[in-house]
Amino acid sequence: MIIEIKDDFDLKKIADSGQAFRIAEVNGFYRFIHKDNVIYIKNIGGPAYETTGGTFSNEYFDIGRNYSSIKALTAGDDFLSKAAAFGQGIRILRQDPFETMITFIISQRKSIPSIKACVEGIARKYGHPIKTEFETIYSFPTPIELSRATEAELRELKTGYRAPYILDAVARVTDGTLDLEKIAGLSDTELIEELKTVCGIGDKVANCIGLFAYGRTVLAPVDTWIGKIMDNYYGGANPFNKYGDVAGIMQQYAFFYAVNTKLKL
Repeated sequence: MIIEIKDDFDLKKIADSGQAFRIAEVNGFYRFIHKDNVIYIKNIGGPAYETTGGTFSNEYFDIGRNYSSIKALTAGDDFLSKAAAFGQGIRILRQDPFETMITFIISQRKSIPSIKACVEGIARKYGHPIKTEFETIYSFPTPIELSRATEAELRELKTGYRAPYILDAVARVTDGTLDLEKIAGLSDTELIEELKTVCGIGDKVANCIGLFAYGRTVLAPVDTWIGKIMDNYYGGANPFNKYGDVAGIMQQYAFFYAVNTKLKL
């Protein structure tokens, strides 16, 4: 199937932006997995993209938002202007809340390659197989599927001290203590506080879940990279708050720029 996307849309930058950990290049396509929907996409020139496999989701890729206009908001901010230009093409993916919660618990104090390897290991052990025209892969496990895991097994998959945090998250979801669908109706502040009831989820991880799973683009997670940017370029102040509903998009531009240009901060 051929589709057109005339707004900012760069598959490699989305894949390298650190917001999702299972995107991969396969047979010249970029593979995206959302629950059991596996879609392969490649650019075939200009705004034209070829897709195969699953269903292309406008919601997942945030197609309803004009990212080109967002970059213009950085006028007068030298650092963010450069970051937005460098990161042009990134979009905030609307991911599955359970997978996002577990993967960002895992992400703490881990490199991106280590996170990816750990997440793939969990999918292979506890998920179910999905056969596509290119490969057989494994879904990220549902809460029930992951409830089969033991702490020892998760530690064998290199989750380390995060293993009990994962089990706590799984238990809260499966017993209904944490209803990931219901909390979508909460305010930003209430959503963050509810997510933080899970062991091992603090402000940064909760904000990542809010941004990448619930589309709360007003949220701008502060990790080590962002903290250094704030200290080195903004005198310790948060430069994202003034951007309101697109603060999280600005944060992604800044994070991607710092990590991929290896800024010395």
